[in-house]
Amino acid sequence: MIKKIVAAFVLLFLSQSAFAVNVEELNTGFFTRFNDDCLNYYIETALKNNYDLKKAANVVEQYRQQAKYSLGKELPSLSVSANYLGVHVPRLDNFQLEQNAFILPFIANYEPDFLLKNRDKTRSAKKAYEAVTYEEKSVYISLLGDVAAVYTNILQYDYLIELQNESVKALQGVYLADTGKYARGVINSTELHLSKQNLENADSQLKKLEKERDTLLMQLAVLCGLSPEGINNLQRGTLAAFEYSGEIPSGVVSDVIYSRPDVMKAEKNLEKAKIDVRIARKEFLPSFNITGVWIFNTIAPGSFFSWESSLASILAGATQDIFKGGMKVANLRMQKAKYEELFNEYRQVDLNAVKEVNTALCIVKQDTAVDKNTLSIVQSQKKIFENAERKYNRGVISTPDYLNEYNKLLSSKQESAQAKTQRIVDYFTLYKAVGGKL
Repeated sequence: MIKKIVAAFVLLFLSQSAFAVNVEELNTGFFTRFNDDCLNYYIETALKNNYDLKKAANVVEQYRQQAKYSLGKELPSLSVSANYLGVHVPRLDNFQLEQNAFILPFIANYEPDFLLKNRDKTRSAKKAYEAVTYEEKSVYISLLGDVAAVYTNILQYDYLIELQNESVKALQGVYLADTGKYARGVINSTELHLSKQNLENADSQLKKLEKERDTLLMQLAVLCGLSPEGINNLQRGTLAAFEYSGEIPSGVVSDVIYSRPDVMKAEKNLEKAKIDVRIARKEFLPSFNITGVWIFNTIAPGSFFSWESSLASILAGATQDIFKGGMKVANLRMQKAKYEELFNEYRQVDLNAVKEVNTALCIVKQDTAVDKNTLSIVQSQKKIFENAERKYNRGVISTPDYLNEYNKLLSSKQESAQAKTQRIVDYFTLYKAVGGKL
């Protein structure tokens, strides 16, 4: 029987680590489908270096040890203490006790859990541990989605800056041509100033894009646990080559939604609250204690560890609190109210989960359509520019007209890049909405 009890406790201890975050459950293979080695590097680096992940792991470890601590309260306790005793006792005939003595008591205490009160407390601590492991998983999934989204936006700004540089060059050509026209009296000063204003606006937009890119580079470095001072050395691919090679589903089964980490965390908290209500009810019942004492001393005759110089006793009984009924009733009502609170929270989390998944699927669908439309616009604008280029080569249109058509083509490409970026970022939003099961 003792071996079975020990085996049960060992299995319980081993099961405490069964809820650690498994990287395979995060579905990191989803990010490899973009065929971008730089993205894979930043994902791996974030998993190793991000301090929010390390903080979450420390919180999980606290709850894991708390569950072990609660389990330890179910086991018997044994203590020993060494004491000096100085007494004055009367002498009785030829029998005399020592007045300076040394006492070594061994005290064993055990609370038989007949009502499973302590077992329920351990179960409650374990549910709290399970809940915080799901919270840790949420941190992991959110981090990976954020890293991928920031990286995608950096690729977007790289391309937008490239296009904006071309736009600035084109507007410089327009301004230079308008300057010549103004010198020849073809245009007035208002048109010249408008041309200069367009150039200055384009240059300001270029600086804004560079500022946004540097900000995102610093954000990516922090997410990956790298020094922001080295943002200029962060490698990356190109937006043109960055594309998802898999297939985004048009729908998600309900099992995926209800296995999200936040939903599972709310469920474990609800289970814990239910156990806490049961514990509060059992507080009205008496507690049982067994206490054993074996004291060795040098007062009585005989050697120190002999039976003649020892005192042994065992005490077993039940203990019931008096005048604490009101406090226990209040505690029970408080735990019931907590359970109702968490039950409503669980229902709200479920609704939010369904809403987030449906919203993510909706925006993926809509932004995919927008992306296709912008690509079509780019193709149309490209044909318009090709016609303008042929006219320019034949001398039918002027240089400013030709450069303005080129600038319109660049603007359509910028809109297309923004639409593509938004569509891909939507994939990462869906990844987080389904708890990584994409």
